[in-house]
Amino acid sequence: MRRTALVLFLACIAAAQTGLKPGRKYAAAERLAPERLAAVREARERLAAARKTLPDVGVYEDIPAVMHVHAEDSPHTLGKREEVLAAAKKAGIRAVFFSDHGGPHASTWHGERDGVLFFAGAENGGRHELVFPRPAPPLRFHSHVEGDLEASPEGWDGMEIYNRHADHEDDADLIGHLKQVSRSPEKLAALADLVRRYPDEVYGAGADYWPEIFARWDRVLASRFFTGIGANDAHQNAIVGGKVLLDPYEVAFRNTVTHILAREFTHEALARSLREGRAYVSHDWLCDPRGFAFFAVNTLGVYEMGDTIPMAGSTRLVARAPVAARWRFVREGAVVHEATGDTVTWQAAEPGAYRVEAWLEIDGEQRPWIYSNAIRLARPEASALTLPSQQLDAGVEAVNDLEYTAGAPEDADKHRLDIYRPRGAQRRPVLFFVHGGAWVRGDRKQYPFFGNRFAREGYVVVVPSYRLAPKHPHPAQIEDVADAFAWTVRHIAEYGGDPQRIFVAGHSAGGHLVALLAANGKWLRQRGLSEASIRGVISMSGVPDVTGEAGARVFGNDPEVRRDASPLFHVRPGLPPFLVTYCQWDYLTLPQQARRLHEALRKAGVRSELVFVPGENHISEMTSIGKPGDPTAAALLRFLGGMQ
Repeated sequence: MRRTALVLFLACIAAAQTGLKPGRKYAAAERLAPERLAAVREARERLAAARKTLPDVGVYEDIPAVMHVHAEDSPHTLGKREEVLAAAKKAGIRAVFFSDHGGPHASTWHGERDGVLFFAGAENGGRHELVFPRPAPPLRFHSHVEGDLEASPEGWDGMEIYNRHADHEDDADLIGHLKQVSRSPEKLAALADLVRRYPDEVYGAGADYWPEIFARWDRVLASRFFTGIGANDAHQNAIVGGKVLLDPYEVAFRNTVTHILAREFTHEALARSLREGRAYVSHDWLCDPRGFAFFAVNTLGVYEMGDTIPMAGSTRLVARAPVAARWRFVREGAVVHEATGDTVTWQAAEPGAYRVEAWLEIDGEQRPWIYSNAIRLARPEASALTLPSQQLDAGVEAVNDLEYTAGAPEDADKHRLDIYRPRGAQRRPVLFFVHGGAWVRGDRKQYPFFGNRFAREGYVVVVPSYRLAPKHPHPAQIEDVADAFAWTVRHIAEYGGDPQRIFVAGHSAGGHLVALLAANGKWLRQRGLSEASIRGVISMSGVPDVTGEAGARVFGNDPEVRRDASPLFHVRPGLPPFLVTYCQWDYLTLPQQARRLHEALRKAGVRSELVFVPGENHISEMTSIGKPGDPTAAALLRFLGGMQ
C-alpha cells in the first residue's frame, strides 16, 4: 500500500511539472515506445493472472455495453453493422448503443441479434446530445465538455464522463507524434508493427483522466442522480498516414465499456437502469472488471449504485474488484477516503452522493480503471423506521403464551407460542410463522402485526419463540421449531385450525429454519411426523446455505455439521411446494441463495415459485407486510390460496 501511494504521489508531481494529467508519468509519445508497450502488456498479463472470480452482489446482472457507436453515418462506417456485431462478440459486449449523426437511420439495427442487444440512437452535436428514442421515453445524455449543464440538468438522464474519441483529439502530444510518424514510411511501418503486436496498448496510450469533467458531474450529483456513461465514440477513423488503423471496433470496444446493472436483458430494463444510475464505466482492456461492486451496507440491507440508503445505525461503503486497486472515495467533488486492496470498506458519517474510482499501477503510472456511479446516503425520515402497528383488528383475537414443550426453567418463555385467529374460527388453514434475527435475537412478541395481517384473511397464525444462539447453539433452534410445529399438528384443531392444512413460513433465519424443517426429514421423523404434515413452505429472504464461515457463530466449525444444517443440501423429490422470496435491498448473498434454492427445488421436481420484491430492504420486507397492496403479502396469499 505504501509503495502504491508513493507511486501515485510521484506521478502527480511529474504531472504537475510536465502538464500531464493526474497519475501520468509518460507523455503519449513515450507511451508508444516499444519498451513501454511491452511493459504495459506485461502488467496486464500479471493482472489477468491475479484476477479472482467473485460472487455476485445484489440483485442485478452486469451487462457490458458500448455506447456512442457509429456504423451508418459516414463513408468509413456505412454498412458496418455486421463488423460491429462481430467485434462486440469478440470483446464480450452484450449491448451496443448506436448514435449516428443525424440518426437513427432506417438501416440502424434495433433489437437483439445473435445474443447482442442493439439500441438505435442519434448524436446531435449542435445540442451536445446523445438520444436513444426507443424505448420511450427517450434516453438523453450530454455528450460534450462544453455548456452549462450543471446549471440546468433537467431533461437530461446523464452525461459522458469519458469520451475516447475526444480524449484522442485532445492530446496534442499524441497528435503531433502521429503526424511525424505519418510523414516517414519507416516510422509508419514501425507503428503498423506495434499496432499488430500491441493493439490495445497502442490505442490505450492516448487514454487520460479528465478532472474538469468529473468536477462538473459531481456538481450535478450534489443535487440529483445523474448517470455517468463512457463513450467509445467509435468511428474507425483514427488512421495514421492513410494506412494504420488505431481504432478498429474490437479494440475500441475493449477500451471503454459502460457496464449496466440490470435485472433483465431487455431494452426496457437496460434503459431503466441507465436512468437510475445503475452502471459503471471501465477501461476493460486493462483488466476485466466483472465482479466489481460498489455498495452501502447497514442493518436495513445492501444498497447499490443508483440507490438512496437511509443512514440507520452504522452505514459502510464497500468497493470491491477482482484485483487489488487504488481506490478514491469521492463525495460531491471531494476525495474523502483513499485505500489500496481488492476490497475496501469505509464508514460514512455524512449524507450525500458518493462514488468511487479504481486506479491500477501500470508501468510505473497510475491509470484510471473504473468509475462508479453514485450511491446517495440520506438521513432517514422518522416514518421510514416506524414499526408497524401491533393493534389487532376487531375480528381477530390472540391466544398467548401457550407452552409447546418443557425445558429448563430459564428457557420457559422461549418454549411458548402465540396464536392469532379470526373470531369464531373453525377448521381454518394454519400459517405457522418463525421469526428471524440471525438466530441470535428476536421473539414472537414482535409479530402481532404479522398474525393480525393473515388472521384477518382467514388463517389461524401460530408464532413460536425459540432459544437463541450463542447461548444455545445449533441445533437448539431447529429442535424448538420442530417441537412447536409438532405441538401445532396435535393441538391446533382446539384453536380453530385445520391440522391437515398447515403451511410453514419464516423470514431470514426463520426462512432457514422452516426450510430445514421441511427438507431434512429427521426433525419431523423424531417427532412422529413427515413432510406430508406440511402443505407448503414459505422462505422469505431465508438462508438455505450456512456452510460459509459466517455460519460458524451459530452452527460451529465442523463443515459437515454446517452442511447438514443447510436446507439446500437436503433438497430432494417429494418435498412440499415452496415459495422463495428475496427483496431489492436484501442482505449480502441472500438474493443469490434464494435463486440457488429455487433452482435446486425445480431441478428435483419440487414445485417452487421465486418472487422478487422491489422497493423493500431486508427489514421493511417484513414491517411493510401489513400495508395495503404490499407485494410480499400478496405473494404469500396467492401461494397459500393456490395450495388449499
